[in-house]
Amino acid sequence: MTHNAARLQDRVSTAYNRFWTSESAVMVLLALLVGIGGGFGAVIFRWLIGSFHHFYFDTLGEWLAFMGPYYVIIVPALGGLLVGPMIYFLAREAKGHGVPEVMEAVVLHGGHIRPIVVVVKSLASSICIGSGGSAGREGPIVQIGSALGSTFGRLLHLSDERTKNLVACGAAAGIAATFNAPIAGVMFALEIILAEFGLMQFTTVVVASVASSVIGRIFLGDVPAFPIPPYAPVSAWELPVYALLGVVAAFVGVGFTRCLYWFEDLFDAWHFPEYLKPAVGGVLMGLLGFWFPQLFGVGYGAITAVLHNQLLVGAVALLILLKILATSATIGSGGSGGVFAPSLFVGSMLGGLFGLIVHRWMPAGTATPAAYALVGMSAVFAAAARAPITSILILFEMTQDYRIILPLMLATVLSAVVARWLDRESIYTLKLKRRGIDVFAGKDLNLMQAIMVAEAMTPIDQMATVTADTPLRELARIFNETHHHGLVVLDENKNLFGVVTLADLERAGSERLMSGHVRDVCTTRVRTAFPDETLEDALRHFGSLDVGRIPVVDRANPKRVIGMLRRGDIIRAYSHAYMDKQSRLAQAERARLEHQLGTRLVEIRLRDGDGAVGKTLQELCIPPKCIVASLRRGHHILIPRGQTRLEADDVIIALTTEDQEEAFKASLTGSE
Repeated sequence: MTHNAARLQDRVSTAYNRFWTSESAVMVLLALLVGIGGGFGAVIFRWLIGSFHHFYFDTLGEWLAFMGPYYVIIVPALGGLLVGPMIYFLAREAKGHGVPEVMEAVVLHGGHIRPIVVVVKSLASSICIGSGGSAGREGPIVQIGSALGSTFGRLLHLSDERTKNLVACGAAAGIAATFNAPIAGVMFALEIILAEFGLMQFTTVVVASVASSVIGRIFLGDVPAFPIPPYAPVSAWELPVYALLGVVAAFVGVGFTRCLYWFEDLFDAWHFPEYLKPAVGGVLMGLLGFWFPQLFGVGYGAITAVLHNQLLVGAVALLILLKILATSATIGSGGSGGVFAPSLFVGSMLGGLFGLIVHRWMPAGTATPAAYALVGMSAVFAAAARAPITSILILFEMTQDYRIILPLMLATVLSAVVARWLDRESIYTLKLKRRGIDVFAGKDLNLMQAIMVAEAMTPIDQMATVTADTPLRELARIFNETHHHGLVVLDENKNLFGVVTLADLERAGSERLMSGHVRDVCTTRVRTAFPDETLEDALRHFGSLDVGRIPVVDRANPKRVIGMLRRGDIIRAYSHAYMDKQSRLAQAERARLEHQLGTRLVEIRLRDGDGAVGKTLQELCIPPKCIVASLRRGHHILIPRGQTRLEADDVIIALTTEDQEEAFKASLTGSE
């Protein structure tokens, strides 16, 4: 090998090593692969839906021609007969609309989703939707893409944080490809799946979304999901009408959520084989679909019709209610499919009905009903999912129409706010809440709201006080001995008179008033706090008044001082609460790891005389299923290696199976 060739090989080897030791480079590459896989997954999934729809409604229709048009009643039930056993026996995570299961995997399981979910969810959802089930395709494709990202993470033994990042990449890829909406895919993953925005998360999710969108556009075409008829907003005076639509949409979105889970409770309480319940839901769906075929499947044809004003007022109003019932029956009975498309359907009908009414009332002052139908789609989904950013962007990208952006933003945000006021949980988080899982725990927790002033303050019997008649020279001595910068001033009845600070004393000295008393320099109009207030409430007093201490008084007798709240008290109380919280989180993570790995995390402190003291780890007979994870020596944490020599008082932290725990302890103490 020549000298130049050797140098080139060294440079290539160096670049290769740098790449694989760079977290950002590796994650971007994996995000690209997940995005490509998610794009192809979306294409295949949509092809499966079309194939099953053709089989059930065309091929099967020919076989059941003797039934006439009534054969459509049993078609969804036939699909349910396949979907139910498939989900029940192979992957129960595939039941329902999918997104809550992904959120649960991110919150509780480090992003780990079983690979079989990809296959089962693809087939179950495509059969359910293809056979006429009233469900959307976004939930399944999100779960499929997320399971793909999780599989990458598990195959490469990535950390939980990296795996969760890839799960979000898969979710973004699914939304981007199936709806031709790459920006909305990014926001869906960050706003709903991860519920956090970080540079690395944003970068990888964008890469996955772009890659998936490219695949989708190659195979599915670069066209908007809905063709929009020409229209134009009339004036800014129309915005209050859109705001009213947003408020109405909030009630409809929350009603949709409650109806869905009411049906789910109804079917769960029914003593009937669980794997047959989707077939019963299919019968209900078939009966509704026989009279209103617009309810079958994702319902995009009906959305297009209302956008072009091709439906009558009565039909539009009825379809709002019937679509909610049809979707609730399909998913509540155990079917597999998403709730995004049904939300769009209900929103478009609500907006179309609203637009028809206001346009007849003010034909010259309002836009065509199509504009209201577009806004209604976004507003209802925002009310159901509590994801206003995603709702705005996904409607903008699906329609590729910017003219409606102002009323769209106004109505969507109002809808999300009102829905939050009506019910804290969204259509996704409510399912987890009913399982005892709070996805917001640890994310929106403000420790200052959990600590009371009484817990943080210094009680009156533990602090120095002065009276209004205390000489200033005596005050100077007290400040010098206690090292405090402020004291409570009491009157002759031991009630609050005011507060005196070191600055007040220094000002008196500069003005040659040291022969006076505390009453001459103290502040008598002071802000007080009550013991049953939170630290967050008390902090507002500190910020608005720029003071360093606040007297705490009895709420029943506001003149009686019971303590003093200082900035140091707040910092100390917050630190203790934070450490308690971190300890609880560490215990929860430890329990999760033990459950996930089937091992136990044990801590063993070495004592003088133990057999392991003075030996290296390599010299010990540690059982094969035991792994020494770390070593705590004093205030330092050491990464143990074979040549690490153990000392007395070392704390060994190890992973071990339950049956080998005693043998591991014996190998350290020398009692074997």
